[in-house]
Amino acid sequence: MVASFSILVLLSACDRMVTSRNTRLVKEADWKAAQGDYLWAINLYEAALDGTPQSAEVHFKLALLYDDKMNDPLHALHHFKRYLVLNPEGSHAAEVKDFMKRDEVALGTSLSGDSVVTRAEAARLRNENLSLHREIDAGSTKPRPAADKSASRRGDKEKTESKKAGSHTYTVKEGDTLASISRKFYKTSKRWRDIREANEKKIDDPDNLKAGLTLTIPPND
Repeated sequence: MVASFSILVLLSACDRMVTSRNTRLVKEADWKAAQGDYLWAINLYEAALDGTPQSAEVHFKLALLYDDKMNDPLHALHHFKRYLVLNPEGSHAAEVKDFMKRDEVALGTSLSGDSVVTRAEAARLRNENLSLHREIDAGSTKPRPAADKSASRRGDKEKTESKKAGSHTYTVKEGDTLASISRKFYKTSKRWRDIREANEKKIDDPDNLKAGLTLTIPPND
């Protein structure tokens, strides 16, 4: 019995060490990405992947890097897919599905011209995406929680009001970054600095936005 207890304590300590290491790797990767060192950031994010549902957020960050910074829809699709597999009801799920549709079009366009992607790789990707869509369709019959519907109505109201006022307000959700918020409103992550400057007095740490914070979104010129 003492031996069993010792094993449990050891396993618990190992889990904490792995979690601490992954958290450190992700923070360092976030910093490298903010500095523009995207390849280094990718290496650090990939080192933090452990196949658990908690790593879905890391797959999302990798997908955005490949999509926005590396112009690599093939790898972006792979990580978007992994996000949905690990966390199909995650806060970024709807956004990920939209990105996947866009990247599938971009990838199809590249395959029709001069492409370095082999036919076998393209076929594998199409099969993976087909399987993913089936998984998504199978799960889409579940009723959406009332909170999600309420959030959706609030989002629609915000969009309607923003069209009238010129500038927007947005309430930060768990997992949001300045880049992802920029992408929501401008279809590009490049305007994250504009959002930061418009909310300079509200944002204490640009790399760690607090959920519930209301931001002013500059108009889309």
